[in-house]
Amino acid sequence: MLSVTPIPAFSDNYIWLLRQDASQKVCVVDPGDAAPVIDVLEREALELETVLITHHHHDHTGGLEELIKRYSPRVIGPDNPTIAGITQTVGEGDEVRVMGRLFEVMATPGHTLDHISFFTPGIPSLLFCGDTLFCAGSGRLFEGTPEQLYQSLQRFAALPEETLVFAAHEYTQANLTFARKADPDNDEVASALEDCRRAREAERPTLPSTIGRELNINPYLRVHTASVRKAAAAQGADDSDLATFTTLREWKNRF
Repeated sequence: MLSVTPIPAFSDNYIWLLRQDASQKVCVVDPGDAAPVIDVLEREALELETVLITHHHHDHTGGLEELIKRYSPRVIGPDNPTIAGITQTVGEGDEVRVMGRLFEVMATPGHTLDHISFFTPGIPSLLFCGDTLFCAGSGRLFEGTPEQLYQSLQRFAALPEETLVFAAHEYTQANLTFARKADPDNDEVASALEDCRRAREAERPTLPSTIGRELNINPYLRVHTASVRKAAAAQGADDSDLATFTTLREWKNRF
């Protein structure tokens, strides 16, 4: 069985560690910092076999150089020459086998142009989506267009609802606080915010989420609903899904 555990990094990053059954060989996703990864590997006598990279931002790649120097792992990531150390470039429609599971590569631009996500079907399905989708939120637009990010999120929305969502940041409380304004008639948002507060007070991660949960609480996946449409219209959006999404994303930047 494939287990996934978070390695906290910086103030709010999660580096995800994948391990198959009791094997000592592991994979990590988006190691922005080598130190916490090395601590876990050394403490548990694990062997770093594979690294998955979703995009080029330093808080997702900054630990690569040291990890490569120490462990010489296979490094799988987007076709972006600015990311030093990738040994296997992948893009839309490619497949890679990691920890005994076949992962499908999805091009998910918007946050950055090179952003990819890794999805593996199964029971349950797993999605490693970097900074494209967060619990109750989405990534900022640094390089892509609102339409690109909207389409990337629509692809996630079509995945099985039980899919576990492993985002790269602990942004849930801030996102749900915004969601209460962006989706004010949604009682599930208020309930999720209370659950989130309890988890954070206990210093527990709020991730992974699920696609089904996100369809119920994430305003960026609910732009077709009357509650979100009305809130976005008050911020100047016209009556379309893309305009509502674009307005929400710009509103969140100011929130």
